[in-house]
Amino acid sequence: MDLHLATYFVAVIDHGGITKAAQALYISQPSLSQAIRTLERRLGVTLFDRTGRRLELTEAGARVEVIARRVLADVERARQRVGAVRELRSGTVDVVTESAFAVAPLVTIVRDFRARFDRVIVRILAADGPAGILAALRSGRAEIGLIDSSADHSTFVSAPLGTQELVLAAPPSLNVDADAGVVARESVRALPLLLDLSDPATESLLADVIADGARNVAVDCAHPPTIRELVTRGVGATIAPRESVAEQIPDATTYSLGPPLRRDFGLIMRSGQPSPAAAAFVAVARQTCGAPAQVDDPVFE
Repeated sequence: MDLHLATYFVAVIDHGGITKAAQALYISQPSLSQAIRTLERRLGVTLFDRTGRRLELTEAGARVEVIARRVLADVERARQRVGAVRELRSGTVDVVTESAFAVAPLVTIVRDFRARFDRVIVRILAADGPAGILAALRSGRAEIGLIDSSADHSTFVSAPLGTQELVLAAPPSLNVDADAGVVARESVRALPLLLDLSDPATESLLADVIADGARNVAVDCAHPPTIRELVTRGVGATIAPRESVAEQIPDATTYSLGPPLRRDFGLIMRSGQPSPAAAAFVAVARQTCGAPAQVDDPVFE
């Protein structure tokens, strides 16, 4: 049923006739009369008994009224749902990332986002490295990816966020050859390391601290909480963002690497108009990480 015709039909019923309904709809009486005749012709029924002074619904008209009101109610509910998402009163934003960014900066970004939009659900998906992130975006399982900026993401829209400094986090019991809190990368090759080598990009990034044949990798683990606990229990050291070490492994001794080891990161999305929730997530992420805002970022009070 045509939405406009349904609106006109219900208005005639509610206002008791063509004249008052036309006034309420701000259209001419002839136009409204023609619209009702068009609806009758399309449905193949007579909707109103026109023999008296007041239009009365026919039996067929009464049945059509039920359908028309249902159509209008469904449209209004849909409009309200769309409005709720656009105003971020509800909705979901799906973010996919790898273990390297699962704590820093993701935790802080999600905290700040939820502080602003506490009715929007953030769903976080895990991926095995950049390839898994790109696959999740291409398949539509996620709308936003948090990724190492050095990974090839040329077919996606990107939003650079910042740079992480990677440091060595070691248990106090581990003997580390350091000078003024700085340990040379080649010296790390002699230490038992707890790393996630499931991602080739991460393994390449850490090539200078991994011995030949990865013989100094004591544990290859894709779960950051497990690595943190192993460091705390003295099993070995790990390489992690400085922010993550300070917050998640406070008992560890932190060493800067020489030369410093850094990694750029950012968000990526498929091209096209993002959902309101995704657009807001990107804007909050930029603010949280101190990245420059864009002209299309939502403006927050």
